[in-house]
Amino acid sequence: MSDRPDETADIREAREAPGPILRKAPGPTSWFDVRKRGTGHWAFSMNRITGLGLVFYLYLHLIVLSQLLRGPAAWHGFLEVATTPIFLGLDVLLLAGLLVHGLNGLRVALIGTGLVPDRQKALFWSFTVIGTILLLGGALHIAGSR
Repeated sequence: MSDRPDETADIREAREAPGPILRKAPGPTSWFDVRKRGTGHWAFSMNRITGLGLVFYLYLHLIVLSQLLRGPAAWHGFLEVATTPIFLGLDVLLLAGLLVHGLNGLRVALIGTGLVPDRQKALFWSFTVIGTILLLGGALHIAGSR
C-alpha cells in the first residue's frame, strides 16, 4: 500500500491535467483503455496489436514451412487440416491484421513525410473503409476457394 493516503488523488489529478502527453496507465494495458481516447489512440493500439500478431504469425509460418522437410506425405496431411473452415477463418483474420497494419503504416508514412499532416482522422477513416472493402473481397475469395 502507499505511505500517503492522498497519493491516489495526486495520481488522478496528474493524469487529468493538461500539458504534455504522459503515461496514462502502466504498460500495454493502456492500449485497451478506451475511456476519453480519440481516433489516434485507436490507430496506435491497433497498429501495436496487429504488429504483435503478425510477428507471432511469422514464427508460426516458419514452423509450418518446416513440414516441407518431412516430405510430401506430411505436407499433404497439413494441407488437409489447413483447408478446413476454421483455418480458412484464421486466414481471414490474418488478412484483417495485414490490412490494418499496412494501411495504418501507410497513413503514418503520409503524415510523417508531411504530405498530409493535418488529415490524420480523414486518412484513418478512409483507410478503414478501403480496408473493410478489401477484407470483404478477400474473405469472399477465401470462402470460395474451399
